[in-house]
Amino acid sequence: MRLNPFGLFLTVLSLIIPIIWLPGLNHKGDGLALFSQYMGIAALIAMALVQLIATRWRIVELIFGGLDQGYVLHKWLGILAMGFILLHDTIDAEMNHLGGQNMLEELAETLGELSLYGLLILVVITIATFIPYHLWRWTHRFLGAFFVAGAAHYLFILKPFSNGDPIGLYTSAFCVLGIVCFSYRLLPARLRPTKGYVVEKTTKTGNVLAVTLAPQNKPIRFRAGQFVFASFAGSEPHPFTVSKAPTDDGTLRLSIAQLGDFTNRLHRSSIDGHEVRIEGPYGHFERRSKGKSHQELWIAAGVGITPFLAWAQALTENDDPVHLVYCVRSESQAAHLEELQSLEQTKANLHLHIHASATAGRVTADGILAQTGAKIDKLSVSFCGPKAMRIALKDDFAKQGITGRRFKFEEFEIRTGVGLRKFAGLLFERVSLPEKVKSRLDI
Repeated sequence: MRLNPFGLFLTVLSLIIPIIWLPGLNHKGDGLALFSQYMGIAALIAMALVQLIATRWRIVELIFGGLDQGYVLHKWLGILAMGFILLHDTIDAEMNHLGGQNMLEELAETLGELSLYGLLILVVITIATFIPYHLWRWTHRFLGAFFVAGAAHYLFILKPFSNGDPIGLYTSAFCVLGIVCFSYRLLPARLRPTKGYVVEKTTKTGNVLAVTLAPQNKPIRFRAGQFVFASFAGSEPHPFTVSKAPTDDGTLRLSIAQLGDFTNRLHRSSIDGHEVRIEGPYGHFERRSKGKSHQELWIAAGVGITPFLAWAQALTENDDPVHLVYCVRSESQAAHLEELQSLEQTKANLHLHIHASATAGRVTADGILAQTGAKIDKLSVSFCGPKAMRIALKDDFAKQGITGRRFKFEEFEIRTGVGLRKFAGLLFERVSLPEKVKSRLDI
């Protein structure tokens, strides 16, 4: 999915509106200090929008065109806000003509410093992806606390306008929005719109764990290809795509790969009968049939097979002919392979192709087109898998003329940054270690 232009427009508009009121402020010709004031206001607005996106309210998907794009904007707004704050702090924002500070204003000054250094630490933790997910998520909760400190800094600090002026009311509204959103995320899962499920059964298939969940009461309503956030036995919520089409009994199936500490524990533990809180559904990664004169190419890599499993189950005889290319290292690692082969036998318009990289090498657009016999002129491509593979294949298919909306994907990475090996590599390059040392460390 792509970011909704309307959501981007609203974001930019909310950041530039304060500029309307800046020329009329009492700044005694000190334009640099006034610019610093604006940087502080813009940082608060950006951070309030970050808090809004973190709520995962329905309006977030409505505005930004999908939660995956909302989280992309969430990341860049956080980075932008950090830049605004650094500029605000670096430039001398004091306006001495406004008079001296009282105790409350001095406290607000201290809260501003606390917010600055706290956010800097959180940015470092976020970028350093070798820090475990659960630790990152726990520290990420302080983001809202530092926003509250920044909002208090703004509300009580000495500034060239009052909180009752138009610019003051406008900025204060974003402070309130951010605080409300932060407070909402602090609520226990049971007090938020989640549904209770129980683990009905677990099955190992290929290199994933298939977890079937039965609803305790009313189930969620979802569409094939959507994802949910699942909290197992009180754990922090993790996103998983539902790997089956909707059914009358309301059950869900999550296919979970071993991608970190939490998912490794799930694979090792016996979780049958455990309670799971489900939040969602989310996402707009859905197929749109255009008729039998059109062809669809689905490319799945590893656990990226999950949305296509649901799509395949939901296929009808009137839908487009589909070629599903399942990329795995070896066929033994292919999750739900027997189920896919069974679906291929029962659905005449579904054609399954396995690409085992251990024997067939790196997957390419040319190789896929040759393997499937798909025709370029009436072809749309949908991809789910690792980002590096997606970028490479997107470039490959662009050379074949498949660009824009004809190459569909969902970009869902809650946390991106620098891993341990890359971080160490950058560090050792900076200190210019001898090559012998680098080779021993396998950098």
